[in-house]
Amino acid sequence: MNMAVVNPIGSVEASTGAAASAPRHPFLLADRNIVLAARGAVRRMPSVTIDEAASAASTHFQAAEGAEPRTIVGALPFDRGAPVHLYTPESVDRVPAAQWAAPRSGAPDVNELGATTASDGDPRVSMDRGTIRAMPSRTEYAESVLRALAALKADPQLLKVVLARRLMLSAAERIDVDGVLARLEADGSATTFCVPLPASVSGEVGDWSDAVFVGATPELLVEREGRSVVSHPLAGSARRHADPSADRAAAESLMRSDKDRREHAYVIESIADALAPYCRQLRVPSEPSLASTASLWHLATKVEGELRSDSTSSLELASLLHPTPAVCGWPTQQGRELIQELEPFDRGYYAGAVGWCDERGDGRWMVALRCAVISGNTAELFAGAGIVAGSDPEAEAAETSLKFSAMLDALGIDVSGELMRGVSP
Repeated sequence: MNMAVVNPIGSVEASTGAAASAPRHPFLLADRNIVLAARGAVRRMPSVTIDEAASAASTHFQAAEGAEPRTIVGALPFDRGAPVHLYTPESVDRVPAAQWAAPRSGAPDVNELGATTASDGDPRVSMDRGTIRAMPSRTEYAESVLRALAALKADPQLLKVVLARRLMLSAAERIDVDGVLARLEADGSATTFCVPLPASVSGEVGDWSDAVFVGATPELLVEREGRSVVSHPLAGSARRHADPSADRAAAESLMRSDKDRREHAYVIESIADALAPYCRQLRVPSEPSLASTASLWHLATKVEGELRSDSTSSLELASLLHPTPAVCGWPTQQGRELIQELEPFDRGYYAGAVGWCDERGDGRWMVALRCAVISGNTAELFAGAGIVAGSDPEAEAAETSLKFSAMLDALGIDVSGELMRGVSP
């Protein structure tokens, strides 16, 4: 890939009407080391499921012509039966983060959105010129956690389920996506992403919507470079504190937490079992370590291996691992069934994966967390928490509220005080 310094990403004005001839925003995957930016779109992959994606990508690369980049970018949905969103961009640049100058156009701030607080028990936070609504409300989510705990008790084989919430925001003015991304990038511990979304999953290459899927995720699903493969899952969380001693105590408490260590162990076991048949060697630490974002401590384990074959692509590995128990449950099938029963919405690309894969099979796929779908003046945010025996419904609800804070802050909404204590979010 080209490692030259490129111009900052800027929005491309869309044509009038529901669809645009090219994505309004480029695909972006940016961490503290490398920024991958992919502009435009040449060809869309066919509407296939995750199980069919790796084979379809191989056919897609074989059909490439001329100077067309031999790289696909996009997103995998949470639901393995839903269509993937993958396409070949017009250009791909991979740039050292230190040489990257991202746009700084600024996001709407709290005054522009005119946020006010709502009384406890009301799932809608009133705003002078907009609304925020949670589905389910914090109270309803806690009730779902109670139902999940009952299901865990009734089925000894079901050890974990991850339940999510959705937050819908409508502002008075168009949301500045570049400004949102700039704020997300301020947390160097996470990988910022932006994926332009199609108007329909089976449309032509020019069939683009106004929507983008953006976020700042701390979790690496899988990365492949040559025969080297890495997965760095997170599971088990604790709130960070401004006071250093309290922050250190929270981290130490998380490392000692039986509930969080069990939750983490299910994830590592699943990933190691999935990767082992494809690897000549696999290194799995016996103890988790600590990883942190601006707001949370996480238990983390870096799993590293050497592939047996050059033909196993990063997309095939991502398809193999997804969804991990960190976003679904353990065992996976039972967790997915309980999610379908208890969650009142479709996750879409939330808790799926975003990333890229080239024709050699190299690539990087991040778990789609701390994210939102933004379209015009609306944003749809997602956050979840892992439920295991011993989980406390109120604590899990509070964790989802805290996880919303990264995107709410990026949108310019004050997440302090009553807004975070009430049922919404």
